[in-house]
Amino acid sequence: MEREKIPEKTIKSEQLYQGKIVKLRKDTIILPDGRKAIREIVEHPGAVVILAEREEHKIVLVRQFRKAVEEFLLELPAGTIELSEKIIDCARRELEEETGYIAKNWQEIYHFYSAPGFCNEKLTLYYASNLIKTRSNTDQDEFIEIVELNREEVQLLIKNRNIIDAKSLVGILWWLHK
Repeated sequence: MEREKIPEKTIKSEQLYQGKIVKLRKDTIILPDGRKAIREIVEHPGAVVILAEREEHKIVLVRQFRKAVEEFLLELPAGTIELSEKIIDCARRELEEETGYIAKNWQEIYHFYSAPGFCNEKLTLYYASNLIKTRSNTDQDEFIEIVELNREEVQLLIKNRNIIDAKSLVGILWWLHK
């Protein structure tokens, strides 16, 4: 597909905040009709999502509290890419840290954006199989419960709206239809 001409030209960009993981900037832009507008952009280094499948056709999920939404969510293992870290190395690290599994087989499925209306976070979905149990090694600020589910259990949770995290839905729907 041919790249389209960018309809919004940035004329000014100012950084408002820099945190441990994200940055927030305010861009002043010119719209196609010549008017000015403001865009607030969250900059994120990118992340991985891992659909890890055990031989019993069960997938490995994590249940953890998410402060931004004040809820416990059931999600696929995932994590932020560290500075100068290869994406696949991040996926391997996050799977073992969060679940205590390592995988012999890895397949990159695809890339997608989490919320392109205000954030540039690009996620890479991996399929991990041939799992070997080691031990989890979560970050000091992570409190994670490991949950392993088969297809029927996952389908029921989606139907009942118990899996509501977008990155997890992308990975799980791929798995259910592969």
